[in-house]
Amino acid sequence: MSEHVENSSQGSPDVPDEDVIELATKIFDLARQGETETLAAYLDAGVPANLTNDRGDTLVMLAAYHGHADAVAALLARGAEADRANDRGQTPLAGAVFKGEEAVIRALLAGGADPNAGTPSAVDTARMFAKADLLELFGAK
Repeated sequence: MSEHVENSSQGSPDVPDEDVIELATKIFDLARQGETETLAAYLDAGVPANLTNDRGDTLVMLAAYHGHADAVAALLARGAEADRANDRGQTPLAGAVFKGEEAVIRALLAGGADPNAGTPSAVDTARMFAKADLLELFGAK
């Protein structure tokens, strides 16, 4: 997790509480599995919409990469950043292009994703895989 969590049992600010780690792992799994309603309930209860794992992957990134457009839309509606890149500079939109997830691509664009963000960008990824339809959708040549 990218957030500082204090261990309540030992008072050490450097060691995340095991229960917090377990909950975060569960929430990341919900994003990967596209469990939209449960995921949305956690966010509505206060889980940060831009929660990241140890690789900088957000919940949006995980939901997008695994093809869950409804989960992506729910996360974006709750304040998640559409273009938040992971530690490798990859964005959810570029990941969706790579995976060929058209519904996810459309959900991300509707949520404000920038096709030129990230490294490689979604535009670069579409060019790499000769996806002319996506280049047209992105307004690129």
